[in-house]
Amino acid sequence: MPANPNPAQVINMSLGGGGACSTSGATQLAINGAVSRGTTVVVAAGNSNANAANFSPASCANVINVGANGVTGARASYSNYGALVDIAGPGGGGGVDGNPNGYVWQAMSLSDTGPTDGALSYGGMAGTSMAAPHVAGVVALVQSALVANDQDPLTPAALEQLLKDTARAFPVSIPTNTPIGVGIVDPVAALSAVLDQAPEPCEGDDCGPTEPTATPLTNKVALVGQSGG
Repeated sequence: MPANPNPAQVINMSLGGGGACSTSGATQLAINGAVSRGTTVVVAAGNSNANAANFSPASCANVINVGANGVTGARASYSNYGALVDIAGPGGGGGVDGNPNGYVWQAMSLSDTGPTDGALSYGGMAGTSMAAPHVAGVVALVQSALVANDQDPLTPAALEQLLKDTARAFPVSIPTNTPIGVGIVDPVAALSAVLDQAPEPCEGDDCGPTEPTATPLTNKVALVGQSGG
């Protein structure tokens, strides 16, 4: 394969299988290669309610290993755990926290082959496969914000440390024998930490187009008059 001139800044791996990650296996070597090119690799801890050390790629080195918390902030009952889990993300609690409120709701494809080949729907899912993309998304937000602010993107190691340093504390106690990382990923705190310099005020034509006005939301108050349900 020819070298990719535009390697990904972040890779999300919402996948896994049984067995520890081999230090000389193809998965670990692929991860090492990606990280060496500046790519942050985010993986799902797994959904077996077991130690993530016994699953791959959750037990691979050079990754950000993501466990799942439910709507209460506690470890989701299915989420793998252990010392190798770095941070938690919203994964939904499934039946434990209740349907629909226990799930992560998202656009879904009804196609057997691809998102453009069939009708789209809206559905709920739960799993560390839902939690890991939340973390990968924050990685993408941070990197793009830095570039937009004329700053260099962070290395994978620096990004992992940033996410850990800015993680939100669990709102409930997490048992010491089933840890799921240092806290819950916090995109606002992560962005605030890296964008520590306010932009210069603009004048005249330098200001560019006016940003649209945001509509504030109020908890438990429906927002009506929109184009969709």
